[in-house]
Amino acid sequence: MVRLRLLRKGSKKSPFYRVVAANSSSPRDGRFIEILGHYNPTKNPEIIELKEDRVQYWLGVGAQPSDTVRSLFRKEGILKQIHEAARGDAPEAPAEEASEA
Repeated sequence: MVRLRLLRKGSKKSPFYRVVAANSSSPRDGRFIEILGHYNPTKNPEIIELKEDRVQYWLGVGAQPSDTVRSLFRKEGILKQIHEAARGDAPEAPAEEASEA
């Protein structure tokens, strides 16, 4: 099973994480399939950069995010987008105002 999880990088007491798609049996900092973004919790404010199209692809094919990665997706609004798309509640374009001609 493929999991979306964090891979730790950085030096001692200065962590930096990559968000990766990896086999669930791989070690935390071991082999991975694809890098989906990165997360730096030491900066103020925290830096979260994700490739949203690739995240949506992996979630679409059944990859399971870890609890921490799920909370990052929630902060970025990715889970809400997927949920709305599945329900068909995609945000509509604003209606054009009637021209007064």
